[in-house]
Amino acid sequence: MARKALAQNQIVKLIVGAGQASPSPPVGPALGSKGVKSMDFCKEFNARTAHIQTGTPVPARVTVRPDRSFTFDLRTPTTSWLLLQAANVEPRKNRVRGAISPGHESIGQVSLKHVYEIAQIKQSELRLSGLTMEGLCKSVISQAKSMGIKVNP
Repeated sequence: MARKALAQNQIVKLIVGAGQASPSPPVGPALGSKGVKSMDFCKEFNARTAHIQTGTPVPARVTVRPDRSFTFDLRTPTTSWLLLQAANVEPRKNRVRGAISPGHESIGQVSLKHVYEIAQIKQSELRLSGLTMEGLCKSVISQAKSMGIKVNP
C-alpha cells in the first residue's frame, strides 16, 4: 500500500526534555504519523540541546515537508516551568502544575529579579521579541499569580 504524499507543509508541536528525545511516545507516534523517521529527529534534537540542562522541557516546532524531510525550531522552556524552578517547586509527575486553588493557596514565591530574568529569557525568542520588557514582565507576573506563586518586590 503506497502512502499518500503530503499536500503541503505540516507542523507538529512537541515538548521534549533536553537531551532526552527518543522514538517512544510522544515523539515517535507524532512524527511517525507524518512519515518522518523519528530516530533522525531524536539524534538532531539531542545534539542541538546538549548544552541545556538535561530534562529541561524544550518546546520544538517541527515542519514536515511533502517529501517527508523536516526542519525544526527550538523555543525557550515554558514560562510555567521557569517559574517553578525559580520558586524551587518540584513539578509533580513530570508535569508543570501550580496550586490547586490559585489565589487561596500559595505554592512558592519569586522575587521581581526572578521575573525580570525569566522575561529576558523569553525575550530572546523571536516571536516575542516585539514585546516590551515591561509587557513581558507583566505577563510573567500574571502567569505566576495564576499558578499560585507569590511575587515579592
